[in-house]
This record gives sequence, C-alpha cells and structure tokens, in this order.
Amino acid sequence: MPKTADTMISDLVGTFTDPIIVYPGGWGDTLPDWLKTAITLERLEINIKTSKGEEPTGTDAEACAYLYTAGLTAPMDHDWSQIYLHVAGKTYLRHEGNQVPSDIRVETLSDYQIGGLNRLKSWLYHQRVKARQDKRRGKLTRGKKERKPRRKERLNSRHCSSFSG
Repeated sequence: MPKTADTMISDLVGTFTDPIIVYPGGWGDTLPDWLKTAITLERLEINIKTSKGEEPTGTDAEACAYLYTAGLTAPMDHDWSQIYLHVAGKTYLRHEGNQVPSDIRVETLSDYQIGGLNRLKSWLYHQRVKARQDKRRGKLTRGKKERKPRRKERLNSRHCSSFSG
C-alpha cells in the first residue's frame, strides 16, 4: 500500500523525534551517544528504503540498544546473546569504525536467530510508531481541553456584550 505524504512526513519527523525503545529496567539513560546517533542515521536509511517501496522496520542500531539494556537487566539465553553480539558488532564497526574483540565477535546467525532479530526489529518499529501516535493523540486531547474553556469564555463575553449594548 503506497504511503501518503502525511505518513511520509510523519515518518521523517519521527526519525529525529521518536523515542528509542529500551528494555524496561532503568538502563536506557546509559546508552552511549554514538549509539543514539547511529539510531538516527539508520532510521534515515530505512526512510529512504521505505520511500522506494520496502517494508518499514526497526534498525540494527535500535535492536542493539534494546538488547544492550535487556542484557543489563537480566541474563539472556544463547540465541539472544548471539543476536546481541552480532548486531552490536555490526553497529560498532559501521558507526565507530572498530571491531569488537574476536573472541566475542559473531559474524553469522542461524535462520532461527535471524527470524528472532527480524521480529524484534519489526516490534521496535511498531512500538516507536505507536509512541509517536500516542504522543500526538495526547497533544490533540490536551489542545481540545485547553480550547474548550477559551471557547466558553468567548461565548460568555459575546453573550454579555450583546446584552449591554
């Protein structure tokens, strides 16, 4: 289904303003600045690919951030550890120009692990879009609540002035 201009603009703005989805547990504020920058750059790339017809998804950098905070909160099983080391290594090399140590580097994933990573990236994308929509709805709701009293005041002042004149 082709995207509307409004959706494309919303996605582009979301590239810069959408929250970074992290695992609950309080470790989100420990994300390194280089990773936050990498997330923005990779979101831009996804927007370009999406404008050419690809399905939107989360990025490797977003998956790295989520799994980083998950690993600080609770131990991961073997598959998720491998997935984390894979995306962390790719992201670190791509954005910082450095490789993770060879004894923990994971260069390939099994089909099962790739499926898990793809599901995570899709979920991350939908969570950030949902957060954007919820934020927008909240602003619209607050705006309506703020406008109602002003409208009443205007009606009252018009009503009063019509009787005084």
